Amino acid sequence: MKKFDFINKWPFHLGVILFSIVADQLTKLWALVRFTNETGAPNHDVINVVGELVRFQLVFNKGAAFSSRPQDLMPFLPPWLFFLLISVVATIVLLWFYKSIDKRDWMSRLGVVMILGGAVGNFIDRMRLSMVVDFIDCDFPDFIMTRFPTYNVADSFVTVGVAIVILSPIILKKIHQEIKNEKEHRTEK
Repeated sequence: MKKFDFINKWPFHLGVILFSIVADQLTKLWALVRFTNETGAPNHDVINVVGELVRFQLVFNKGAAFSSRPQDLMPFLPPWLFFLLISVVATIVLLWFYKSIDKRDWMSRLGVVMILGGAVGNFIDRMRLSMVVDFIDCDFPDFIMTRFPTYNVADSFVTVGVAIVILSPIILKKIHQEIKNEKEHRTEK
């Protein structure tokens, strides 16, 4: 593990957050330039990347996750304030969770950092545009739904980050067992 110790250091984590934000915002900028007309409205162009399976097309998400509407949850708050409050609370929770993770669990720490970077990317859109720019459209033939919801690079970072946090106890089983044993030993004293 010594060879990859840099993965568990805060400069690397800060770099992951910054990379995710920059990659997300640059790809969204490209999507806006490529898929809008002179008035800023979507031009309905589609670029097939892998046939019909993966394609790029612009969609504006004015709601929350999976296009849910904040006004349905809290109709007394303007949407921008709802997203600001949710983002502040989510950031505090993620930072608390990050700090509570044992440093030996480098995978969970990396996953939380990826979630945070993706969340910030979408938060920037909500504050700047009052909506999120989505442009990656995937199809999973004969799978639950017709097409998967259109998403972006920030959503990808969040999804992969969550998967890493979930898989960490399986992949780093020995480390998680050591951490658990140490906690149990401390509570016995």
